[in-house]
Amino acid sequence: MTSSFAAKLVDALEHSWAAIARPNQLPPPGDWWQIWLLLAGRGFGKTRTLAEWVCEQVLFGLASRIALVAATAADARDVLVEGESGILAVAPPWFRPIYEPSKRRLTWPNGAIGTTFSAEEPERLRGPQHDAAVCDELGSWSRPETWDMLQFGLRLGRNPRCLVATTPRPTKLIRELLAREGRDVVVTRGSTYDNRPNLAPGFFDRVIRKYEGTRLGRQELNAELLEDTPGALWSHGIIDAARQAAAPNLARIVVAIDPATTSGEDADETGIVVVGKDNQGHGYVLADASGKYQPIEWAKIAITAYRTHHADRIVAEVNNGGEMVENTLRMVDPNIPFTAVRASRGKVTRAEPVSALYEQGRMHHVGTFPQLEDQMTNFTSDFDRQSAGYSPDRVDALVWAVTDLMLTDMKGWGLFEVMRRRAAGETLEQIAGIVARPGEEPKRESLLDLYKRRMAEIAAGKK
Repeated sequence: MTSSFAAKLVDALEHSWAAIARPNQLPPPGDWWQIWLLLAGRGFGKTRTLAEWVCEQVLFGLASRIALVAATAADARDVLVEGESGILAVAPPWFRPIYEPSKRRLTWPNGAIGTTFSAEEPERLRGPQHDAAVCDELGSWSRPETWDMLQFGLRLGRNPRCLVATTPRPTKLIRELLAREGRDVVVTRGSTYDNRPNLAPGFFDRVIRKYEGTRLGRQELNAELLEDTPGALWSHGIIDAARQAAAPNLARIVVAIDPATTSGEDADETGIVVVGKDNQGHGYVLADASGKYQPIEWAKIAITAYRTHHADRIVAEVNNGGEMVENTLRMVDPNIPFTAVRASRGKVTRAEPVSALYEQGRMHHVGTFPQLEDQMTNFTSDFDRQSAGYSPDRVDALVWAVTDLMLTDMKGWGLFEVMRRRAAGETLEQIAGIVARPGEEPKRESLLDLYKRRMAEIAAGKK
C-alpha cells in the first residue's frame, strides 16, 4: 500500500506543472481577468502552457466545456491535441482524455469535454457554449470574426475565461486586446531565450545566427510587437481600413507565383497569392498559399488554388527559372492557362503602383493574411534581404497578381471602358469630356474622333 501510494505521489509530482513551469508560464493570480494574453516567441513553450492550463481547469472542476481553437483544423489536431506538448502528451495517465478525431472531441474521466475548432470556420462556433477556451497563434488567424463568435459562446459558468497564446503580430485584434490590459485582460510576455535549456542546441546555432538582430527575429524570437516600419510601402492601418469579410462577384481572378530558385531548409519561400478584380476596378486578395516547397509541390498547390478559386490564369515570374516554371506547372496540368512575366525593373519600382492602389482604397484583403501583411508592412524603398533575414516572396507574388489584373491594359480595354461608362448612364459627350464654354456652341466631332481623342487621354492618365 505504501509502495503504491509513493508511486502515485512520484507520478503526481512528475506531472505537476506548477513544480516545473517557469513563472511566466503559470496563470496570473486573481479572478478579475477574463483573458490571459501570452505574447511569446517561437519555442517559448506556448503550446505546453495552453495544454497544461486546459488540463488544470478540467482537473479542478473549473471548466467542463472547453473550446480549443487554432488557425486551422490541422493545427488544432496536430499541435493542441496530438502534439509533443499537446493535451494528450501532458495529461497524467490517470486523467488522460479520450480523443475522438471524427467528432473533434476530447472527453475526460470526469465528463468534461473539449472540442477543437478551426479559425477558418467561424460559423462552427456560432451555436456551442463554453466556460473556457484556448486560442493558439491568434496572430495567424485568417478570419478575425472567429474571435467574435468564440466570445459570444463563452457564457457558461460563473467566470468563463480564455487563454490566448501567440507570437505577437500587430493585427487589429491583438492591438485591441493590448488596449484592454489591466481591465479584463492580463498580458504575459516571454521570448525564445526563456526556454533555451529545453531547445536543441542546433536550433540556436542555426536559427539565432540567421535571425538575431533582424526585424523578423525581434518579432519571432524576442516577441516584440512591431508597429509599422518607417518608410514602408504599406501600413497596417491602410490594410485594415479596406479589409472585407467576403468578396463581391469578380470579373477576373489570377494565381501569381514567385518561385524559389533553390530548395532545402535555407531556401526562400515560393510566393503563391490569389487575387481577383471586380467590374468597378477594385482588387481582392483571396488567398496566400506561399511556403517552402519543392518545385512539384508548389506547382500542385498553385494549380489547386487555381481550381479552388475558379481563376482565369496562372502568372509566374520566370527570370531565374526560365522555361522550368511553365514546364513544372504543365507536368501537373498540361492545359493550364499560363502567362510568364519577367522583371525588368526592381522590386520597389514594381511594388509602388500596387501600393498606390491600396492608398486609394481600391485593394481589399478578404480575411487576414498575417505573413503576407508582415512582409508588406516591412517592405521599404531600401529593403535589404540580408539585414531583414528573408526574401519578400509573398509581396512579389502579390505585386505580379495585381499588376496583371489592374496595371496591365487588357486588349480592347478602351472600348470596355466606354461601354462601362455608357452602362452607368454617361453620354458620349460626357465620356469624351466635351464641355462648352459660356456663350459658345458645343464642339462637334464625329463619334470616331470623340472616341479616339478620349481614349488617348485615358491612356495618358487624364480623367
